[in-house]
Amino acid sequence: MLSLTVHALLAFVVIGLIIRTNKAIFRRPDNGPMFSGFEIALYVVGIASIAAGWTFNIKFVTENTDGWLTNPLVGDGSWEQYMKLMFDNPAASSAGVDFIIANVVILPLVAIIDGRRRGINKPVLFFVVTLFASFTFGWAFYAATVERQRRLGVRESADANAP
Repeated sequence: MLSLTVHALLAFVVIGLIIRTNKAIFRRPDNGPMFSGFEIALYVVGIASIAAGWTFNIKFVTENTDGWLTNPLVGDGSWEQYMKLMFDNPAASSAGVDFIIANVVILPLVAIIDGRRRGINKPVLFFVVTLFASFTFGWAFYAATVERQRRLGVRESADANAP
């Protein structure tokens, strides 16, 4: 359970870094609501995905370990066991491969390249947050950030001309 607690804390740290490094995007709007309906919908879906996924993560760890201090990398209740179970049968393997490619290849490519083009600082952090919160939350947070930036008309950094 200690590893899950650390994961949760790291998720909050990364979210804070994204917000802190993109102050112009996350500032209070001069006029209009703090969040658009679209932004709220994206955040609700992202947070719901954390709640749903973490329910199963907690169940996985508590059913496969004996206490708080266990090895999060190998052994029972670890990443190693989690990955083996993700490929336990053809149906799970199909979903697992799709998830891994989307999370480890597509999201970073889109967030980094599109984020730089949009002038978002440290766009790789949207991928990093998926490692600690959830894949869906990372996508939803990125989309909400892009929507907020569009709504506020912000171009954040000098990296705006990046590829």
